[in-house]
Amino acid sequence: MSFTDTFTPHSSYLFFDDEPPHYPDPSSNAHPSNAADALGDADIFADPELHPDIRWSTWPFVEKLQRGPQPYPVWLVTEAAALDTELGILKTGKEADVHLIERAVPGDPHKAVQLAAKRYRSADDRAFRRDSSYTEGRKVKKSRDQRAITNRKSEYGRAVKSGAWAWAEFSALSRLYTAGAPVPYPVQIDDTEILMEFIGEDGVAAPRLAQARPSAALLQDYWHQLRTAMGVFARLGWAHGDLSPYNTLAHGDRLVIIDVPQVVDLAASPFATQFLHRDCVNMCTWFNARGLNADPDVLFAEVLAEAW
Repeated sequence: MSFTDTFTPHSSYLFFDDEPPHYPDPSSNAHPSNAADALGDADIFADPELHPDIRWSTWPFVEKLQRGPQPYPVWLVTEAAALDTELGILKTGKEADVHLIERAVPGDPHKAVQLAAKRYRSADDRAFRRDSSYTEGRKVKKSRDQRAITNRKSEYGRAVKSGAWAWAEFSALSRLYTAGAPVPYPVQIDDTEILMEFIGEDGVAAPRLAQARPSAALLQDYWHQLRTAMGVFARLGWAHGDLSPYNTLAHGDRLVIIDVPQVVDLAASPFATQFLHRDCVNMCTWFNARGLNADPDVLFAEVLAEAW
């Protein structure tokens, strides 16, 4: 499977802080069922100056191809009456900022869900400078966009490039989720914002694997999950390209892999095996430090074999 088949520019690394985000102060309602209920009459939200942290749900306005794979999860709120409320920033990253939002229908406590909103910065504001090595072998469908991406002085080119990275991550998440990889469900993409499943509980994000101190039994299970996940990537013809304990979340007894805009095509990219081997070294180093004997060369060979 070529990455070219799923990569199309369109008109977030997912990071988390150790501390929970700050929530907006509730209104006079003593016990609102969700943030939307705490803000009262939804009709006033047409004025962004009064409520800059609230917007109508963007779900009804995005096209079908901008929505996540079906069947949609049962927890997903798709009602047009829903509100998106900003609850705080989760992390500022090198190329994107991630915010916590709640999508909820006022008055219905059963229609509320927290989501991670990953918002890519413009090419001028990003600190991520390794584009060429990751995008080698990728193509975009419109020749104008391809020319624009290579023209760093073009305002249109910079806009296309930012949108391309957002779309690359959304596309990869959609394929990976459908294939059974442990990644967040991609809810939708709108311009350079990706809404995805929030991995955590009650506004507190799941810790990075780097912070985890699992038992021996759970460590062994994490290792099995990692090998399985990397195999799913490989069977799609991809390597994560930047895999480490810092972009793998330990959500209880489950690993969740995040940050996939730079997935590399194992067949098309001349750097693919180099990136895959680095992924193996990064992960095995962590497992070895926790007492599990993990050989990166063996893992590399096993994963690579899944791709052919």
